[in-house]
Amino acid sequence: PVTDGSRELHSLCAQLEFLLQFDLKEKRSFFGQRKDYWDFLCQGLARRRQEHEGVRFVTSLDKLKTPVGRGRAFLRYCLVHRQLAESLQLCLLDPENLREWYYARSPFLSPQSRAEILGSLYELDGVTFHLAL
Repeated sequence: PVTDGSRELHSLCAQLEFLLQFDLKEKRSFFGQRKDYWDFLCQGLARRRQEHEGVRFVTSLDKLKTPVGRGRAFLRYCLVHRQLAESLQLCLLDPENLREWYYARSPFLSPQSRAEILGSLYELDGVTFHLAL
């Protein structure tokens, strides 16, 4: 199993975060806080499902104060529960929402790149992650 001490885990999480932030449009909340990929994921999942268990778990953690911190916790939750590919795929199904959040260079806006990314993420479902949540 992959644990918190794994160098590969840190590299994987950094790459996932880079991918989710690449060409992300700058948005602000009502109170002026900058939105991040966490907000994109929450909105995308809310449009597709009643409620995602990972979102509920992350929002229950009082220690997390920033969208980036919540996004990182959500990625870890999804890796442990083998839900990363499915969760991201649900967010990527709505092209209008994608264009609302990402500029044209984002790989999520390219059907071929999107399929390659999701294919790689679905392969991670075969990996066991034992991470502190």
